[in-house]
Amino acid sequence: MDHDVIIIGGGFAGLAAAMPLVRARRRVALIDAGLPRNRFSPASHGFLGQDGVSPAQIRARARAEIAAYPTATLLDGAALSASGGIGAFAVTLSDGRVISGARLILAGGVADRLPDIPGLAERWGVTVLHCPYCHGYELGGRPVAVLAVHPMSVHQALLLPDWGPTTFLTNGQFPPDAQTQAHLARRGVRVVDAPLAGLLGTAPGLDGVRLVDGQIIDVAALFVGAQTEPVDALAASLGCATETGPMGPYLVVDMMKATSVPGVFAAGDLAAPFGNAMLAAAAGTTAGLGAHRSLLGLG
Repeated sequence: MDHDVIIIGGGFAGLAAAMPLVRARRRVALIDAGLPRNRFSPASHGFLGQDGVSPAQIRARARAEIAAYPTATLLDGAALSASGGIGAFAVTLSDGRVISGARLILAGGVADRLPDIPGLAERWGVTVLHCPYCHGYELGGRPVAVLAVHPMSVHQALLLPDWGPTTFLTNGQFPPDAQTQAHLARRGVRVVDAPLAGLLGTAPGLDGVRLVDGQIIDVAALFVGAQTEPVDALAASLGCATETGPMGPYLVVDMMKATSVPGVFAAGDLAAPFGNAMLAAAAGTTAGLGAHRSLLGLG
């Protein structure tokens, strides 16, 4: 057996999972494809002790900390497949290597499925955003808009007035019911039904949005609660159970982040209905502890 634990994913969850394991002197392989979900954002906000630091800097420092432990092996590249069972997992890497491990932690994360609207993708993570807790404060109270992409989008619109004057763009598809309309009104949210045609200004900046009826609304940011999907099919190929949340499917895990498949743990956005950097790191730490306890026969 090459390793005690193989961790697939080198974002905040995967790196956090590695720390308790290498400190327990366990042989850990961490596989990092180098494409974390937060790579589009210039800064990570609300991360205790790292507020305003770029996600890339946080990851680089964490990687260096993990690499300092002699039982850690950091592997750059993608995991193409995972097979086997508890005590004997095999993972095939993009360079053709196959490594083995007694336990497996899935922390590869999810990808955001963005609406196909001109100018939106170029601004993702800078002025087209998903989380007001992560990015709202930096907008300085300027006007914002929420683009409805599913029925739950209205909850973003109800949150955002704490960060700035808010317009809810139903996009002609998700009009609020009477009760929700009254709640939006109490929060001071303007509701506009015309579909969105495009974004204005030089990307990644944003000056406003243009609707199909020609109306222009000046906003500093557009919030989009994009649907998500796993970045790979590894969990599905292993047979891990899933549930469907408001943003998309996620893996079912117990309090120690064990999946439905013995010996397989999962953490981060892949195994939660919603999340942020601190939640991912906390879940990763728990998964690392869970994997270690499992190696000891304690759960």
